[in-house]
Amino acid sequence: MNTINLLNLYRKLKGCDAETVSELPSSGSNRRYFRLSAADGRQSVIGVLGTSKPENDAFIYMSRHFRKQGLPVPEVLNVSDDGMAYLQTDLGDTLLFSAIEKGRLTRSFSAEEKDLLVSTISLLPDIQFAGAKDMDFSVCYPTVEFDQRSIMWDLNYFKYCFLKATGLEFSEDKLEDDFQAMASVLMQCENKCFMYRDFQSRNVMICQGKPWFIDFQGGRRGPFYYDVASFLWQAKANLPSSLRDELLEVYLASLNKYYPIEREEFRKHLRHFVLFRTLQVLGAYGFRGYFEKKPHFMQSVPYAIANLRDLLSEPYAEYPYLSKLLVDLVSMKQFTDELGKKRLTVRVYSFAYKKGIPNDVSGNGGGYVFDCRAINNPGKYERYKPFTGLDSKVIKFLEDDGEVFQFLEHCYSLVDSTIARYMERGFTNLMISYGCTGGQHRSVYCAQHMAEHISKKFNVQVELIHREQNIEQSFPARQ
Repeated sequence: MNTINLLNLYRKLKGCDAETVSELPSSGSNRRYFRLSAADGRQSVIGVLGTSKPENDAFIYMSRHFRKQGLPVPEVLNVSDDGMAYLQTDLGDTLLFSAIEKGRLTRSFSAEEKDLLVSTISLLPDIQFAGAKDMDFSVCYPTVEFDQRSIMWDLNYFKYCFLKATGLEFSEDKLEDDFQAMASVLMQCENKCFMYRDFQSRNVMICQGKPWFIDFQGGRRGPFYYDVASFLWQAKANLPSSLRDELLEVYLASLNKYYPIEREEFRKHLRHFVLFRTLQVLGAYGFRGYFEKKPHFMQSVPYAIANLRDLLSEPYAEYPYLSKLLVDLVSMKQFTDELGKKRLTVRVYSFAYKKGIPNDVSGNGGGYVFDCRAINNPGKYERYKPFTGLDSKVIKFLEDDGEVFQFLEHCYSLVDSTIARYMERGFTNLMISYGCTGGQHRSVYCAQHMAEHISKKFNVQVELIHREQNIEQSFPARQ
């Protein structure tokens, strides 16, 4: 599907042509997002090309309904006649996930990061209860409500896309018995509110310092526990238990105006939803990571396994076979928890100079910043503008030119000697950044090759962040 529909929608909306159209990084779905703007860079909007009309219809309806309820969601500005394309307000580029990056990586959250988390979760009951008021749930996609069938879909998602992929042997019959038991426990809770379904920091934008909700098209009628589990136990949010407890109290205080509940009763039900959600996301990570080979999902697996390990410290007597199986799962060698070990982590960034040099989230202040702007720039040619340094056309351009090889050899020499010395001295963090004009072509190519070079040569953890492309990839240390 091309962008002609979006260009026509922009022209109808603004009365002028869009001068720039840039595709935004994709996430876990098949939807494609574009930023369209006029010649002066203003009047920008986000264009969306969907692959499912019912899913598009769900988002468009929900956005308009939530805005009537005064909730902070993007406005749908224009929709194509076939319903497969639409424009929405541009909320910028800052995900909550990115805004709390330092806290996520260090597990030490600043006051500013905590404030953003507090602001976000305090609004959750509003979208759950005010959002549900007068809502037509029949538009929800792919299902109207959280029911036994959808629970079994998610549990089988975990079984077939993650559990079987690990090679762990198990009894289908006994596991199915415990899946049925879990469905019965979860269905004891009332389905009276709007269940966001994927309420997590990648689906919250920070615009003018405040949280805005996006990607709620998978929502449905359901219990409020599920969204709390999704947000507070999001794998890569990496929240310490003390902060998680603080945020849970904030949620309960906000919930009280809609649905007063005893804390003990709330926590009793919540732990079952946390386990269920953890299994669901492992199924998603297995499908997107093992099968679709998307690195962002693969790098999230160890965090989800760590969450699961913590949950199992208090047995789930309702699911005896499942509990034993999960203990065996988290004990598998490939899931050995490396997060707490004193091992060097090298973070490699690509970035655009016009957006500033990346912050050192470790707080050590050390490392290298390499300027790629002396290398011949494919971005000055129109045919390369839609691509990045990860695409074959750009790679061929840079390698045919040849300048990039000599540049990287000098970088490798400096970095190799530093890593060897850091490992000898027991240092735990090193940062390497590559900058170019737009953070799209040269810097992306160089950062990718540096990360792969380090991972092959040294037994260290390598975290690769293409900042402007919103792409992260993890190269784990060898066991």
